[in-house]
Amino acid sequence: MKKAFVKSYGCQMNVYDASRMVDLLGREGFVETGTVEEADVVVLNTCHIREKAAEKVYSELGRLRVLKGERAEAGRDTTVVVAGCVAQAEGREILNRAPGVDVVVGPQSYHRLPQLLAAAKDGRVVDTEFPVEDKFDHLPLRRTPGVSAFLTVQEGCDKFCAFCVVPYTRGAEVSRSVAKIVAEAERLAAAGARELTLIGQNVNAFHGPGPDGRDWTLGELLHRVAAIPGILRLRYTTSHPRDMDEALIAAHRDLPALMPYLHLPVQSGSDRILAAMNRKHDADTYRRLIDRVRAARPDIALSSDFIVGFPGETDADHAETMRLIADVGFASAFSFKYSPRPGTPAADSADAVPEAVKSERLAELQALLERQRQDFNHATVGRTVPVLIEKAGRHPGQVAGKSPYLQAVQIEGDVSAIGTEIPVRITRTGSNSLFGEAIDAIPAAATVAA
Repeated sequence: MKKAFVKSYGCQMNVYDASRMVDLLGREGFVETGTVEEADVVVLNTCHIREKAAEKVYSELGRLRVLKGERAEAGRDTTVVVAGCVAQAEGREILNRAPGVDVVVGPQSYHRLPQLLAAAKDGRVVDTEFPVEDKFDHLPLRRTPGVSAFLTVQEGCDKFCAFCVVPYTRGAEVSRSVAKIVAEAERLAAAGARELTLIGQNVNAFHGPGPDGRDWTLGELLHRVAAIPGILRLRYTTSHPRDMDEALIAAHRDLPALMPYLHLPVQSGSDRILAAMNRKHDADTYRRLIDRVRAARPDIALSSDFIVGFPGETDADHAETMRLIADVGFASAFSFKYSPRPGTPAADSADAVPEAVKSERLAELQALLERQRQDFNHATVGRTVPVLIEKAGRHPGQVAGKSPYLQAVQIEGDVSAIGTEIPVRITRTGSNSLFGEAIDAIPAAATVAA
């Protein structure tokens, strides 16, 4: 029996792509394994957003070269594949830096993985083209998705932020048709998915052709997917403030299935730095946008991204970012020190911020964000919230799920509750989870007619 090990780095899109590569390999007779040492095919689905992420890949490839040699001595072949955004950005250079790699394939070409594996028997291969055909038309049906599933609706980005490689590694914005998205969502619901997260590099720029012959917005798409039997919850990520239109804001007000959680990256609170980043919005525009979202959905939890130490950032610029965080208040956030990505406009900037200054600013920013996260979690204690049970918990007799605000929740209960949404009274917080007790007896898992 052939076995495949697939490891994903970075964003939710990569998680989705990795699962689809497992589907592709399954069609070719491979069984997924969580142990790299026993894998006949090893796929690293890579991220190129930050320098350290790319370097981690090369470190992993060094270890895989040793493993590949050990398996060869035992008479077992190993094919090593580098997929994703590092593959797209660096292409054939990966073959030069990592002799153990057999296949390099970009994120728009991974549907050709079986053909590339066959070709690799005769020599190392690279495929980083942007094919004309829609890769989704060539992917097999999804495997059993689990209670929560990602669903790609849009890929690529046209914003060209000065720090970002996505327009170069994922290409221009392309949206799937409403009909294809709905068909996949219906299959996921029939297979047991109860929560769908619609994903894209710039998901709220969605403009897919609808059944009425015009392009639909993300707000319209959310209404359509919410009508699918079995779908209890909807989310979407990642968004750009410029594409947060009134119809999407209204969907947060009008759609009970759309969870009160919004990830809306701002990156900086300084107008000067936002302009240098080519973000096409300023800090007060972001504040006013948040005000409109909160007016539509007062209980919404907010998440964001922050880059610290962008070239030219001063202490005053950093203070503006800290002020924005204090003004808005976030339930969670992702924050990073700026690292130059080759080929992006900011990569050649001469006014780099010293590493020690970046570290000091990041520590201050993360301390404030962590206080806000803990405050948000502590405010949940004593409340009763619906929790979608997704899996068995850490300990016997526990099950785990998510609150509407994307908080991990652990409760005492039987695995028969997986796939159901139950009211839970939150009793305490942990470092990364909430703990609670079911208000009523936990029901058996619900079934949905096909």
